[in-house]
Amino acid sequence: MAFDEIVLFAYIFSMLVLLFFSSHGFVMMYLHYKYRMNNPRSKSEHEEDVVTIQLPMYNELYVVERLINAVCEIEYPKDKLEIQVLDDSTDETVDVVSKIVKEKQEQGFDIKHIRRSNREGYKAGALKEGLKTAKGKFIAIFDADFIPKSDFLINTLKYFTDGKVGLVQTRWEHLNEDYSLLTRIQALALDGHFVIEQTVRNKAGFFITFNGTGGVWRKECIEDAGNWKADTLTEDLDLSYRAQLKGWKFVYLRDFTTPAELPLEMNALKAQQFRWTKGYIETAKKIIPLVWRSNIPMKLKLHSTFHLTNNIVFPFILLVAILNVPLIFIKNAGPYWNFFNFMAIFIIAFIGSFIFYTYSQKDVYPNWRKKIALFPLFMAGTMGLSINNTRAVIEGLMSRKSEFVRTPKFKVVDKKDDTAKNKYMKGMKVQASTYVELLMAFYCLIGVFASIYFFELASLPFQLMFFFGFASVSILSLRQAFLKKQLT
Repeated sequence: MAFDEIVLFAYIFSMLVLLFFSSHGFVMMYLHYKYRMNNPRSKSEHEEDVVTIQLPMYNELYVVERLINAVCEIEYPKDKLEIQVLDDSTDETVDVVSKIVKEKQEQGFDIKHIRRSNREGYKAGALKEGLKTAKGKFIAIFDADFIPKSDFLINTLKYFTDGKVGLVQTRWEHLNEDYSLLTRIQALALDGHFVIEQTVRNKAGFFITFNGTGGVWRKECIEDAGNWKADTLTEDLDLSYRAQLKGWKFVYLRDFTTPAELPLEMNALKAQQFRWTKGYIETAKKIIPLVWRSNIPMKLKLHSTFHLTNNIVFPFILLVAILNVPLIFIKNAGPYWNFFNFMAIFIIAFIGSFIFYTYSQKDVYPNWRKKIALFPLFMAGTMGLSINNTRAVIEGLMSRKSEFVRTPKFKVVDKKDDTAKNKYMKGMKVQASTYVELLMAFYCLIGVFASIYFFELASLPFQLMFFFGFASVSILSLRQAFLKKQLT
């Protein structure tokens, strides 16, 4: 097979994979309208059962006081509320937590500072350890970068309408969305999941995900599903599927939110994306066989498989980026004009994603037009992260274990907040793959110039997005390394 034919075949296969997964946007829109009236039911009153609030943390010096104060302001009888600070920290956070916990205890709160001798199992291990002594019938969980609202329990416990409701999950809200262009793009990306995906899946009867924080579990559900396990990097996704496969029902609240910080630095974002992507692959390998051996309906098996495997797109995004450049020269040197005209059908992949994210903004934001204008930059960012996330996919498929790398929190909400003295900002490392991303930016720039030279106006926007994606991801990553040297 000639080189031209190999490139064309690989490109077509990659685009078909991307087209298949981007069809998700059209499916979600269809289900969105079909099940739009299926809203979760609540009770007019709820019994005031004992609730345990778990706060898992590791080196959260800047945000821990804010979190504990917010939790202690939640409207609920003190004698029915237990707070567990699951502190695996190895820095000054330990002393800060100890001081705050003592103050809250003096104020009459049932709050405990729980320390472990090691960090075994990471977040899953901490949650499991706390569950051993938890008094609550219900378990609420908040990561350190979240600020639960005072009426959180009032607005979640009433959705435990029967004994088979195992989880009530709230939508994430973004505290620092307007901090920078990077945070605004992240907000757009996350809203696709939180506004549309979670809502539609829940209304349509498909499995949804506990998002690791901002939700309330029935303790019995966690234990019945096999408790927290640390064999994947997404312990929340793993437990969610195991619980729902055992018949537990989940409720998603789109219109009640729990605010949280977005990563404001590229290396922090890449670490978060790597963990989520690799964890999804690890969970897919573990859970999909259980899904297909279960007696759930076929449509639920198919949708669950699609959901768990959608991160497999990243290697194909990277492959398309690599093949885009030689394709320009092949098109203008070989007898493939009709073939390339047919390939215009792949624009559907872009349209499907655009519609999906447009509705994720339109459904909840009055200024949705301004927000969706960032869609091309979001697409470019997804392309730029394809090297980072492809590495995560490969490691997940190869069952290569890695440390649970926390996403550092900086307590930065607006531009007046100073990050210069933040010790976690100084500690962020630049991965070797960053230099590969920089090389890919120069490589894609060839595609930009080639598109202009051959007057390939249809391909130029995509060549520009690939170039901008790799360039921005690599430059923002290296910029932090430069700033770190300036501060030391």
